[in-house]
Amino acid sequence: MSSLLQDYLPVVIFIGVSAVIGIALLVAPFLVAFSRPDPEKMSAYECGFNAFDDARMKFDVRFYLVSILFIIFDLEVAFLFPWAITFGELGSFGFWSMMVFLGVLTVGFVYEWKKGALEWD
Repeated sequence: MSSLLQDYLPVVIFIGVSAVIGIALLVAPFLVAFSRPDPEKMSAYECGFNAFDDARMKFDVRFYLVSILFIIFDLEVAFLFPWAITFGELGSFGFWSMMVFLGVLTVGFVYEWKKGALEWD
């Protein structure tokens, strides 16, 4: 039983310290921050404009298209980092497989560009 307690003692200490830090960060603004509410601070903030319309208004499809394209090309970088780290071990096959991957992404990017998906009027 003593060995089990010794094995998990660092984990319990870590959880305790993180809980204390988390609670301190949640309570500190209420103790330290100034509280002078005024109508400007209490108003709803929506992209720098006053809230003047229903929150369920229609968005342009291009907004979603650009966000999805960003996610796709952002995830490309997630594949490039592990590839770059293990580049020496992969050899010629690893190099050419990544070139095919980047080629497909480049063709997709050129297609989107030609279709005008990246244009924002």
